[in-house]
Amino acid sequence: MPERRSTPLPVALAGTALRTIRPQDVTDTYAHPRPEFARLVERGVLHRVARGYYVVIPQEHLGRPWLPDLEATAAGIASAIYGPEQAILMGISAARLWGVIPRALATAIVAVPKQHGTVALTDRLGTVRFVKRDTDALDAELAQTPFGAALVTTVEQTALDLARRPMLGDAEVDVPAAIASLYHRSDKQRLARIASAQRLTAALRRAEMWARAQ
Repeated sequence: MPERRSTPLPVALAGTALRTIRPQDVTDTYAHPRPEFARLVERGVLHRVARGYYVVIPQEHLGRPWLPDLEATAAGIASAIYGPEQAILMGISAARLWGVIPRALATAIVAVPKQHGTVALTDRLGTVRFVKRDTDALDAELAQTPFGAALVTTVEQTALDLARRPMLGDAEVDVPAAIASLYHRSDKQRLARIASAQRLTAALRRAEMWARAQ
């Protein structure tokens, strides 16, 4: 069984955004970060979520089996690539954070400013998909995740995004009910403003239709 609690966590790792870090981010701390990361995984300090991406294990989970939350993991990976201000959980992942898709999913969706290939997770059967968006134009706010505060599309933006691309993320069976719930919780004036500014009027009409049908 791996030795636990015996390796102090370097400051460079402890202060990372959303607990997620890549070996190339700490070359000023380690001359050879990959072997050091492997050692920290063995010691139970880091958890490898995907090739090249590691999560600092929370203190309360040291020494016991732990699988991080998918949406928090996705936000952490995206933040490691683009920075936390340019990584926004959207679509089904935002719906999960807003509590309108109760079941666990195998795909997470993150809005980012530049396209990036899908990241396959190595600690489970799961993927993180990136969608190129104008992240500055998205209606988003901070929401709490197990890794800390992350940006997530608002209830209104999420309803419109789901209505626009209901099959994104392979959870389309859950989308109509999720949209209906989000629509009923939305500020209708805000919803209309976002739809107009982002040319999502057709998505708004679909959201209204699904809301009436539920």
